[in-house]
Amino acid sequence: MTINCKGTLIDLSTPKVMGILNITPDSFYDGGKYKNEKDILTQVEKMLSEGATFIDIGAYSSRPGAVHISEEEELQRIVSIVELLITHFPEIIISIDTFRSKVAKETIASGAALINDISGGNMDDKMFTTVAELQVPYILMHMQGTPQNMQKNPNYKNITTDLISFFAEKLFELHRLKVNDVIIDVGFGFGKTIEHNYQLLKQLDLFKSLDAPILTGVSRKSMLYKLLDITPKDALNATTAANTIALLNGTQILRVHDVKEAMEAVRITEMVK
Repeated sequence: MTINCKGTLIDLSTPKVMGILNITPDSFYDGGKYKNEKDILTQVEKMLSEGATFIDIGAYSSRPGAVHISEEEELQRIVSIVELLITHFPEIIISIDTFRSKVAKETIASGAALINDISGGNMDDKMFTTVAELQVPYILMHMQGTPQNMQKNPNYKNITTDLISFFAEKLFELHRLKVNDVIIDVGFGFGKTIEHNYQLLKQLDLFKSLDAPILTGVSRKSMLYKLLDITPKDALNATTAANTIALLNGTQILRVHDVKEAMEAVRITEMVK
């Protein structure tokens, strides 16, 4: 299982780690932490040295109830950071966390390699055709509602079968547009109750039937810290436990704040396999 990132084939037969770089002031865990070039470069260098294959940059906070920002503000935040990282780390593989096709187009033009869309194409009807034109890998995530309302009353007949149907339809549409490299993400915490999240984690292996790489993002999320009555700051051990379950159930990419610990989980689960 490989994906093509700017001409480099990334082999996902061994799971890879995607390090998170939030350049937002209000993300749930690290909002406002990386405000200047020095802090950003230090953090990215750390994640790359610890083994991250991808760096995922987000300039729009998607935590529950997050403040909506304009496309212009998102672009203003993110394009210069992509250019900065490409200059300092020429071999870096950057993923852009956006649901907007214009942001996708401009950041790919600036040197990014993948698009990570929390809305699965539902918040911008030009996203699928844009990704098809750009011919870049696309992370297709499921979210019920929007970041502003997704946690108000999430409801499903059966969350696992509902999501498999969602992905099957979207994958058909993307393949029809000749988007070759599609990665699926069930969207832990995006329009799901704690019970929904754990059902998905338990049944993640069923999504292998879709024949697409699986990305899992549970890092320090509320499904962990609310269950354990702790804070996101104290949820690293819980994150490692959940990441290990995800790896054993077929995940190919872990999206995390803490790269070193995720790489250790990958090495241990690979030895078990």
